[in-house]
Amino acid sequence: MEHGAPIIENVLGIPWLSVNLSNVLMIIVTSAIVFILSVLGARKLQMKPTGAQNVMEWILDFVKGIINDTMDWKTGKTFLPLAITLFTFILVGNLLGVITTFIYNGEVWWKSPTADPGITLTLSSLVIILSHYYGIKLRGTKHYVKSYFTPVWFLFPIKIIEEFANTLTLGLRLFGNLFAGEVLLGLLVALTTSGVLGFIGGAIPYLAWSGFSVFIGGIQAFIFTMLSMVYIAHKVNEEH
Repeated sequence: MEHGAPIIENVLGIPWLSVNLSNVLMIIVTSAIVFILSVLGARKLQMKPTGAQNVMEWILDFVKGIINDTMDWKTGKTFLPLAITLFTFILVGNLLGVITTFIYNGEVWWKSPTADPGITLTLSSLVIILSHYYGIKLRGTKHYVKSYFTPVWFLFPIKIIEEFANTLTLGLRLFGNLFAGEVLLGLLVALTTSGVLGFIGGAIPYLAWSGFSVFIGGIQAFIFTMLSMVYIAHKVNEEH
């Protein structure tokens, strides 16, 4: 059975403006979880970390490793807050849809926010925009613009196309993996409710795929953060 999304059309009387209430809800929930985990991890700092602090320090070291792999730390430390925010938000968002799904009146309210192309493309657009901003800020407008015409000037159109391609691939890669996983989980859930044989045939694959989806969620958070830092490094470094 196919379920729709809770969408409000013609917001403020604008024909092309619509709001997906599920996306709004899941963005708020994901942001709240990340904020709470961050507060718990930094509330009572100890020399020998335990619990939430231990988890947050592991995430911090992991993200620092991602940045060090893409640029020197003197430049990269500026982007540590951005990278941690991206990684934790995407990781939590990826896992929310694996944990459970909530459907009310035939509309899906609870799912992974990253299983929606609008959200993933917004995140990728934010990364690309920030890469241009910091490229100009750290290298200067003249040197930054000049990089689009080197080594030869006629590569300029290709480099412009590359910017749009990077935005699409960064966002759609994350969306595609999460959306496909949630569709398969939905099919397996439907199979388990189709009778005794359906339950037996669907329960084990469902549990296996749920575990694999947790792994995929972590990998996709890593890939998105890594590529984001690569794109930013490409803009802020003098040598590409």
